[in-house]
Amino acid sequence: MLGQRKSKSDKVVMQNALKTLAANIRFSSVDNPVHSLCIASAIPSEGKTTVSTGLGKAFAAGGATVLMVECDMRRRSLASALGVHGRHGLYSVLSGHHTVQEAVVSAGTANLYFLDAEPSIPNPADLLQSKRFHELVETLTSMYTYVIFDTPPVNTFIDASIVSSIVDGTILVVRQDYTHRDDVRESYKQLQQAGANVIGVVLNYADAEVSSKYYDYYHEKKDADYSAAQDDQPSIAARPETAPKATAPAAAAAAMPSYPPKGPAAKKAVPRLHPLPEQNAQPVRPQRSASPDETTELLQQTGYAPKPSSPYTVRRLRK
Repeated sequence: MLGQRKSKSDKVVMQNALKTLAANIRFSSVDNPVHSLCIASAIPSEGKTTVSTGLGKAFAAGGATVLMVECDMRRRSLASALGVHGRHGLYSVLSGHHTVQEAVVSAGTANLYFLDAEPSIPNPADLLQSKRFHELVETLTSMYTYVIFDTPPVNTFIDASIVSSIVDGTILVVRQDYTHRDDVRESYKQLQQAGANVIGVVLNYADAEVSSKYYDYYHEKKDADYSAAQDDQPSIAARPETAPKATAPAAAAAAMPSYPPKGPAAKKAVPRLHPLPEQNAQPVRPQRSASPDETTELLQQTGYAPKPSSPYTVRRLRK
């Protein structure tokens, strides 16, 4: 579903819808992958060219090489949508006047290329039914990852039915509140009769008001959460892991409660002790220790006699 509303999230909704469409096509068939696509609509002005160019850019953004081919030879619109014009076109390639490499031009986006069609080509239906066109489709599919053909309305010309019978898959674009149900039913029936593989329907110009609300809510919620997270975090200079090494202790001390200082900073200044002046000081002679014999004789001279049971009896030591 592609929506086109005048809102700031319009572009986001459109891009997301095209990426979703590209992913669905990529994984639509694992055994038989789709490499060539026909973009068709029941009546004119349903936006199939817009879907074709957007889908091609979505594929190219994913890294795939994409070739856009103009098959609406009566009213060409791909060149104006892509903003490029080639010197040679589809008819010159089919007639053998120029090669594919000479006719294909870059579409201004990486991996996106364009093959235009010459104006006023007689009998476009006969040209598309030719054997050379069948061979050209196989050649282009082997050269590019995806080949997208933009075709005229199904209910107006038979060109889209012819192309849809050759390519791998067909997408039917329907404009909301614009195309009648009978027209859609008739175009789908005609594609089935041609043997087309209709892999899906794109609802274009859909009401994206509800989707816009969800996208706006997502972006507003994301911005609000980011702002709140930024307010809760401290500044870069105050964070210990990012602050300079010289200021890390100061930042850590500021966060701690105040206590009496410890360590080397807590020592008080002690005054230095100066020596007293000497006043006729004389050198002190070293004293000699008394021997055990001298001590015993001295005690006997003084009349001191220790008791035999005293544990402190002084005995004379043998020499």
